[in-house]
Amino acid sequence: MRALHVLQRAFVRQIAFTCSARWRWTQSRIFSSTIPEKHTPSSAMFKHLTSKIKATGPISVAEYTREVLTNPVLGYYVNNDMLGPDGDFITSPEISQIFGELLGIWCVSEWMAAGKPKEFQFVEFGPGRGSLASDILRVFSQLQSVLGGTAVSVHLVEVSPRLSGVQARSLTGDHNQVSSSENDPVYRRGTTGTGLPISWYRNLEDVPKGFSIYLAHEFFDVLPIHKFQKTKKGWREVMVDIDPEDVDRLRFVLVPAPTLASSTLIQADESREHVEVCPEGGVVIQKLSSRIAEDGGAALIADYGHDGTGTDTFRGFRGHKPHDVLTAPGTVDLTADVDFSYLRRLAGDQAACFGPIAQRQFLQNMGIDVRLQVLLRNSPDAATRAQLNRGFDMLTNPAKMGDRFKFFALLNHNRLAPPPPGEKGKKRAPGPLPVAGFSELKV
Repeated sequence: MRALHVLQRAFVRQIAFTCSARWRWTQSRIFSSTIPEKHTPSSAMFKHLTSKIKATGPISVAEYTREVLTNPVLGYYVNNDMLGPDGDFITSPEISQIFGELLGIWCVSEWMAAGKPKEFQFVEFGPGRGSLASDILRVFSQLQSVLGGTAVSVHLVEVSPRLSGVQARSLTGDHNQVSSSENDPVYRRGTTGTGLPISWYRNLEDVPKGFSIYLAHEFFDVLPIHKFQKTKKGWREVMVDIDPEDVDRLRFVLVPAPTLASSTLIQADESREHVEVCPEGGVVIQKLSSRIAEDGGAALIADYGHDGTGTDTFRGFRGHKPHDVLTAPGTVDLTADVDFSYLRRLAGDQAACFGPIAQRQFLQNMGIDVRLQVLLRNSPDAATRAQLNRGFDMLTNPAKMGDRFKFFALLNHNRLAPPPPGEKGKKRAPGPLPVAGFSELKV
């Protein structure tokens, strides 16, 4: 993995990074107890959902999730700042800057493995507060000697106007502006603090074609899922209905007859008794695979999930604690484990798939242990070193995020193709570079 070693050495030479003020460690959203919640049926979202159910009957879990999270007026992501210690959950970039730094190195490594294209688009889905992008762009800046004259640009896919403003302040300061037209596919533009052009989009389709490294960190887990239960009469869909014994509450129901979703989304050889399927995630994977096949590049997906073994994983979080998914809709984050076997199946033959592998293994393959030691040696005080060690433990400890979170990659098939036979008497060209993070790092 010579290319990865080169990047790490170049990066270590630029170790004058200060540990940012956001180095505040807290328990992950997946390790806390349930928060008590007084039910408030008078909420606008609850009224909206019950009106819809009264008009059309029970709604799918997918429709419920879509309305609760992304309704343009009442949606959770539209009206809440849910990230960080004061929000409903905290993500890996908020725990440790090392996480983003290593993902930045991965992006540059794949750009090098692709032959160093002259144009390099970095595309992130659901960038949160911009913390991960900030860390990655800092790596790009520190590796200018490697990137050279490459035209690097930043493209963020974000449906929340509120969060896009938070991201813009973090990444550009005041150097951004919102489009005056609602129909403009690029609804915000700017220049990052490191001088790179940056654009915001609502959909992947609006991102320009071209060589791109795509990153989706805790993005697929919030896409709407359909839930199914196996019965003696076949697969039936789980839906959301009004509780007839308490009209101020919602409940799950099993519909008596097959639905279009239960008839089309379940594999014939499915052996589980309960299954969750995310068709929107499948569509995104198909589009990514097609783009990577046509334009080159790679996609890195980091999320908590399973490889086709998960069953009932749909859950809610509020204030860093588990919360009933049907109580106080619109004020709770909803999520479900990603089924990576489903993503692999939907990618088909268009892209090569790697993983899923545990976050602990991926980060160790990327050299997190080495990077931690570098930061510890250059940390000025004991408190900062303690924070570094706690963040490292949270990210890599198998009992915390280390095994719960997984990494999965899509690559262009040409990236892995063996070199053509060399001419007689000439040395054969070296084979394709190993895929960083998915191969053991040998120091």
